[in-house]
Amino acid sequence: MSNAITSVERERAVSRDLLKFVRGHWGIENRLHWLRDVAMGEDKCRARTGAIPKNLAALRNATLTLVRAKGHNAITSTLRRLATKPMEITSILKH
Repeated sequence: MSNAITSVERERAVSRDLLKFVRGHWGIENRLHWLRDVAMGEDKCRARTGAIPKNLAALRNATLTLVRAKGHNAITSTLRRLATKPMEITSILKH
């Protein structure tokens, strides 16, 4: 059993609802981290010093934001395609 902190009053803190909230939160977390870790290789990245890790994380986030903003739902396959056809990146960068 795990513990959690919430601002919900004890009378309204129904365990079923709290569990649904926690699972929803971790579902979002897992999807985001999976994309950054597996699809974008974040954990394999050897950059560890200075501002480089933060800058690379910002670039990864910007990439995901741009790809989603252009309506691409299949993020992994879109990233794979862009890796093999880098000139297509300009289509994502255009407004």
